[in-house]
Amino acid sequence: MSGAIEFVDGGTVTTPQGFRAGATYAGLKTFAEDKLDLGILLSQTACATAGVFTTSTVKSPTVTVDRQRLAQGIPMRGLIVNAGIANTCVGEQGFIDAEEMTTLAAQKTGATPEQILVCSTGVIGVELPMSLIRSGVEQLELTGRGGPDLARAIMTTDTRPKEVAVSFEVGGRQAALGGIAKGSGMIHPNMATMLSFLTTDAAVEREFLQNALSRVADETYNMLTVDGDSSTNDTVLLLANGTARNPEITAGSADADTFMAALRQVCTYLTQELARDGEGANHLIIVEVAGALDTADARSAARTIASSSLVKSAVYGVDPNWGRVLAALGRSGAAAEEDKIDLFVNGVCIMEAGKPIPFHRDAVVAQMRRPEVTFRLQLNLGSGEATAWGCDLTEEYVIINSAYTT
Repeated sequence: MSGAIEFVDGGTVTTPQGFRAGATYAGLKTFAEDKLDLGILLSQTACATAGVFTTSTVKSPTVTVDRQRLAQGIPMRGLIVNAGIANTCVGEQGFIDAEEMTTLAAQKTGATPEQILVCSTGVIGVELPMSLIRSGVEQLELTGRGGPDLARAIMTTDTRPKEVAVSFEVGGRQAALGGIAKGSGMIHPNMATMLSFLTTDAAVEREFLQNALSRVADETYNMLTVDGDSSTNDTVLLLANGTARNPEITAGSADADTFMAALRQVCTYLTQELARDGEGANHLIIVEVAGALDTADARSAARTIASSSLVKSAVYGVDPNWGRVLAALGRSGAAAEEDKIDLFVNGVCIMEAGKPIPFHRDAVVAQMRRPEVTFRLQLNLGSGEATAWGCDLTEEYVIINSAYTT
């Protein structure tokens, strides 16, 4: 891997060259002065494009439309997205409206409808008010500074936007990779991200781009859990327009590892931000599993622990009830031998070789009051390792979701 990967100050999805975005309030969300709910992301040139989607059998027509278009291998120009209404479980009208949204975006931008992808997020079982969307598209102004507005426009119960960009060198050329994400609840593998849009001005071969996104999504977004529920609309899209003019990156090229590292850094950052902003959350939970038999076991163990309601409740209550971590490990399906397990809470050893280590309870409680609580397990069985991210379970989560549509 060549060259350092650096975060870009104020980086966002329009940081890479050749990308513009815009957002407006169309009336799909309840009104507030600073709300936005409709946006477009556009590349000045056609892009190699990759995507990963919800595995739910109940899914939005937007997911179906996007998957079909990506399967055709046509270079994309951009996407249109709305928040507030999911366009899910509304029958054939959902497909009609999703395709009309791509037509509206194409007319606005000069692309063809087939070059535009579409995403929606919000309440399930409600038809899109297309008259509002038509009017909203007319109001949109796309600029190179529009990334932050697009990040706000895709929010639902999020308390803040999530956006990031990094710069790196490939083939002697400077390139950038940026992204935005939304998600606060209904987040659990597979997919766990709700919506995330990623862009790069690096030239990347399409097959490698898809393989890279699928692999990194498995390491990041699919290791994220908030509440055990997955969405009907979860979508991650990655567009590469090649304006950095580097030699095209392929699976065997010298810059493949650099690109993968940049993509992993962006997706890891966004995954952590999604977990931090989990509905009602006070703590980010990080579960690190090392020494598992293999990667699959490590991921299974980490995800199960991070999603455990008992572990999440203990973190909320700042209760060092570490037996709950071991109980979750035991039901994860991962191989484990009790007399080989080491457990740490924010660096404090609680268990070594399967035996409890005497610890000062107040000191561990103080550690758990921090915004981030890390459980690290060393299983001492093999070389598999993985990290999962989650958040604590609070009363506020119940309040938010008990009145979501009222």
